Amino acid sequence: MKVRRHGAAALLAAASLTVAACGGERQNDAVPADASPHGYVEGAEETAEAQSRLVVADADTGAVRVVDLITGQVHPAGRVDGVRNIAGDGRFGYLTGAGDSVHVIDSGSWTVDHGDHVHYYRAPVREVGVAPGRTPLGVHSDPVVTAVSFPDGTTSLLDRAQLDAGSVVETAKILREPHPSTAVPYGEHVLASVADPGHRHARGVRVHDRRGKPVAEIAQPCPDLQGQAVTRRGVVFGCADGALLVTEKDSVFAGEKIPYPRGVSEQERATRFTHRPGGTTLAAAAGDDAVWLLDVGRRAWSHLETGPVTAVNAVGEGAPVLALARDGVLRAFDIATGREQAQTRLLPPEATGGAAAPTIQVDTTRAYVNNPASGEVYEIDYNDNLRVARTLTVEGKASYVVETGR
Repeated sequence: MKVRRHGAAALLAAASLTVAACGGERQNDAVPADASPHGYVEGAEETAEAQSRLVVADADTGAVRVVDLITGQVHPAGRVDGVRNIAGDGRFGYLTGAGDSVHVIDSGSWTVDHGDHVHYYRAPVREVGVAPGRTPLGVHSDPVVTAVSFPDGTTSLLDRAQLDAGSVVETAKILREPHPSTAVPYGEHVLASVADPGHRHARGVRVHDRRGKPVAEIAQPCPDLQGQAVTRRGVVFGCADGALLVTEKDSVFAGEKIPYPRGVSEQERATRFTHRPGGTTLAAAAGDDAVWLLDVGRRAWSHLETGPVTAVNAVGEGAPVLALARDGVLRAFDIATGREQAQTRLLPPEATGGAAAPTIQVDTTRAYVNNPASGEVYEIDYNDNLRVARTLTVEGKASYVVETGR
């Protein structure tokens, strides 16, 4: 493996969850809520720590469950027939089902980040409803609006307060030239990809207000825009020639290009970023056998030759990057040197090649890797040589998983 750097808990057998192994216990101390704490939602309880949960869907049966990672409880959350994908925005799970419909599940767990402090909340799990549109490419939210992007160039803007209350209400649409679209709420606006008439590839980013009206355009181009990530330093978009970082100050938006350190083929491009929520180190597959790391603070790319990977995620600054190989072995790499620090075998090789691929979910203390061929989800202590702290087993299969409450 080489690196090249470039600058510029109880067992609930009656329910559908069992917890095996030791370690990884978390406390669940609720704190008294103010009359109306900042970020409060009616019916919620404020707590002293993040209320991490997993939304888990079974591709065979369509059963959806929410696993509370603190109490060990499993909450049934309905059924989505033909489920074949899942996305999350920190609280809600958005599942693609039969007919390409978008089913919304409230995990009942979320964090409100005010920059200098955060609030943690929990509420009952529930089914919310079906969102307008088909086959979402991505979902991103802020406290006011949720943006659901689709392959036809449209974005549906949903009222976040209504989602919090248990209803799906579309307030506006962003309509653009047909292309695989991307939209991210940011800075009290919505950043959305834009394509030229007659072209199927996005060329850059346009700023819209929360009603969908375009108000500005980022001057720096982003040819063939694919992939996005929200960080504390701004929103990152993947471009054919690198990354575009969009920032905002006093409602003025600016773009800064972070070019690749060398020429990159289409197959090597970073088109899907993963990272710990709030982190500024992003990971993305770089072809078949390597990983790109983007340090947003340093405006620098690193290229890690990891060998073939099926999933990757970045823990954060000074912490390892996690890569799940096609042979089912999870490896941790030092982001500065590229040296392998630890490894552990999690999955049989055949579990990594199906239609439902395993993913790596990361929070501030643990990582979670699902086995799509079984009902197992592995809780990994990435600060302790990838120790398996717990094995969570849901009834059926853990085909699609997303973590919430972070």
